[in-house]
Amino acid sequence: MRPNISKPCGKSFYYNFIAGAQRILENQKELNSLNVFPVPDADTGSNLASTVRAIIENAVPYHSIKKSAQAIAGAALDGARGNSGVIFAQYLYGFSVEASEGSCLDLKSMAKSLKNAVRYMYEAIADPVEGTMITVIKNWADFLYREYENTENLLHLLIRSCEVARETLRNTTAQIAALKKANVVDAGGKGVVLFLEGMIDFIRDKNFRKVIKVRQESVEIESIEENIDDFEEIKYRYCTEALIKGCEDRDGLKKIAMGWGDSLVIAGPAAGTLRLHVHTDDPAGLFYSLRKTGSISFQKVDDMKKQFEAAHNRKSDIAIVTDSSCDLPRELIDRYQINVTPLNIFFGENHYLDRVTITSDNFYRMLDESSFFPTTSQVNQKTFESIFSRLSTYYKSIIAVHLSGKFSGTYSGSLHAAAGIENETGKRIDVVDSRHVSGSLGLIVLRVARAIEEGQTHEEIMSRVESWIANTRILVSVKTIKYMVRGGRVSRLKGLVSNILNLKPLVSLDPDGKAAVSGKAFSWKGSLNKMLRRIKTISSDKKIMEYCLLHASNPGDASEIACKLEKQLGRKPAYTMDISPVIGLNAGIGAVAVAFITE
Repeated sequence: MRPNISKPCGKSFYYNFIAGAQRILENQKELNSLNVFPVPDADTGSNLASTVRAIIENAVPYHSIKKSAQAIAGAALDGARGNSGVIFAQYLYGFSVEASEGSCLDLKSMAKSLKNAVRYMYEAIADPVEGTMITVIKNWADFLYREYENTENLLHLLIRSCEVARETLRNTTAQIAALKKANVVDAGGKGVVLFLEGMIDFIRDKNFRKVIKVRQESVEIESIEENIDDFEEIKYRYCTEALIKGCEDRDGLKKIAMGWGDSLVIAGPAAGTLRLHVHTDDPAGLFYSLRKTGSISFQKVDDMKKQFEAAHNRKSDIAIVTDSSCDLPRELIDRYQINVTPLNIFFGENHYLDRVTITSDNFYRMLDESSFFPTTSQVNQKTFESIFSRLSTYYKSIIAVHLSGKFSGTYSGSLHAAAGIENETGKRIDVVDSRHVSGSLGLIVLRVARAIEEGQTHEEIMSRVESWIANTRILVSVKTIKYMVRGGRVSRLKGLVSNILNLKPLVSLDPDGKAAVSGKAFSWKGSLNKMLRRIKTISSDKKIMEYCLLHASNPGDASEIACKLEKQLGRKPAYTMDISPVIGLNAGIGAVAVAFITE
């Protein structure tokens, strides 16, 4: 039996919402093209689409309007993306709190609940700015509350209130300098108007097949019009989000977060699971400061500079993707516009993104102070689907190069995601198992990036990448194996024997990408000398074209080895840097590695 969609009851509210969500999904491109405030990263449409998609996929209708509202709000808070998505989710949460019990609401109760929910939205935002979606929602809700007594027809009331929302939206252009300069309306506000129009059309047409179909459709990231020229308007680089469970001090959380950036929104109840959104230049510093406010169960960080460059300042038609086990300095990643997907690190219930929300220094500090031994997990397939879909919008093709498939399922997840997006978009996506990790993966990715800069075609690069992989090596001198024992990579018995004998293994990778012990020494100095001798032997047969130094919180020994290799090879290393935390977890504090690529 179809629910009565002319009255605001539980199931009708749910289906009305799905109809509004569908209108957002259908108009991502327009919303993205309008996005110039608070930062011109052209993703408001994508963020709102992802937020409502999370609701469509996870919320189910109930007879009770309050339960339906709670299901929608819960899914929205869990899946919200971006500034606009988190604000919208918080408004839905406010309505779920204010909605009264029962299967239906009369117009008075509905209007009162929608008006009262505005307060939750404003309270969640550290610095509310009028002329945005919050103004559109506020004026729309105020009109509903003023006018509900003048009609008994929900459809008529919504049609009139939508015109108020449209008028408010038109006025946003004059309210914010960035909108006036670009001569556009607020993107989030436009999303609200589209949502209302979708609901109204559904109530009028009663097309249930259309709203049910949207549950099976996937969200595609639409192309974005290149109408933004002033990148300097982006004050902070990273759009950072997290779910923080068990937070009992919302004000304390807000106080900490405000010191790290702007565009702060904290959505959710006064205590419990909160959705945090903030723009910052230092996600790792932010989350290190927040680690004791509650359990950080989810994190997401979007590089708005990368997003802007992909849309408006691409250096090539070929995109490069890798993962965070690829040890390359930030300046090289930025120079060659390399897209890095972070692996996951867990300290107990706290979740971190490798190299993004946890730095090497903080990782080793937490490693020693935590009662939990951290664990890691691969980049999931959905993350790759998202990045491939977005990059396919702008680039003609994509080359993804990942850590050894013997170490992680990241390569497999990327491969499956690429196949789906390639079929969907028609863009070529090649995924490569480098059979390497850390600095050796870094040198391979760097070689691919330089080939793209030199103007080599996708086909030419793919014909050569296997030879680059075969000619790349890494040698890791491990100072202590206690971390390998704690992580289960080495048995406790072998660890005990190694400690008794004071063995210092020299670890490499075999041609299949598996870790292999290529030497042992009875002292740390002996292990480093063995590594130098091994490199000297190799360089006598093949010329080493480029090399790099990696270390796990041991810059002193890395610098000493770099000096010796410079004399030995006649050239400086391409770079010296910390090993990524996800790799340092097993290499252990103090490890030093040399990666190199030969002719």
